[in-house]
Amino acid sequence: MTDTLTKSVSKDGKFRVYIINATQTVQEAQQRHDTWRNSSAALGRTMIGSILVATSTLKEDEILTTRVQGDGPVGAIVVDADAKGNTKGYITNPHVALKAREDGHIDVKAAVGTNGTLSITKDLHLKEPFTGEVPLVSGEIGMDFAYYMAKSEQIPSAIGVSVFVEPNEKVGAAGGFLVQTLPGATDKDIDQIEANLKVIPNLSTLLNEGLSNDDLLKKIMNGVEMKVLDEMPIQFKCDCSKDKFAKSLTTLSKDNLQKMIDEDHGAEAVCKFCNNKYKFTEDDLKEIIAEKE
Repeated sequence: MTDTLTKSVSKDGKFRVYIINATQTVQEAQQRHDTWRNSSAALGRTMIGSILVATSTLKEDEILTTRVQGDGPVGAIVVDADAKGNTKGYITNPHVALKAREDGHIDVKAAVGTNGTLSITKDLHLKEPFTGEVPLVSGEIGMDFAYYMAKSEQIPSAIGVSVFVEPNEKVGAAGGFLVQTLPGATDKDIDQIEANLKVIPNLSTLLNEGLSNDDLLKKIMNGVEMKVLDEMPIQFKCDCSKDKFAKSLTTLSKDNLQKMIDEDHGAEAVCKFCNNKYKFTEDDLKEIIAEKE
């Protein structure tokens, strides 16, 4: 079953809700980067939040880059996402596994840290990309995305992001939701949704139990009639290629390229986002030097 994002709106026009099951997407990130539980949860949550922001604020061919830089041991997290449901990402320190919280859940806050920033840069195909940056308010990622939406996008939102990691480090479930209040929503309406969110179990627990996006929507918006607008697939997708890395190599000096030939007899480029490796032979490098000349 492919990962999906469900877009919906309340029939009274007061709320817009996105529900996402990203289990396979986060599983792929975990496998590509060999992340351990705290790193898996931090990277996975950032990917889910990025998809929610991208699909709710971007047009079709626009992309965004999220950077979470806290003072915790996982270091920086970088994620790209677009309006079509594609995402990729990496984390500076993939091998972080800390003691669980008292409630048994992964301590994402301890891994990410609480001093730092969450920034989102949008490539809207204008002269300059737009960047919005907010301080980390929790380090749990979901609340940090919600704070970003309120401050940078001026859209009051509730965002939940969750990743369940098995004892063998495999991602068992991953998903999230975005609830946006639209003009016309009263304090009483908002109180009802907040009350719903307080009583529902952890999102990854519900996904582990096999609940669908529709089931999650009913739980989150209990008491509010909803209309599903669209369902779209989401996936881990990287657009790296040997040609792109070859273009990067052309920016190096002829001396540096010659040094790679003489000393290393070739070169290897590794994509940070997906860990794909591209080998360049001596002949490949000689060809790049010839092109430069």
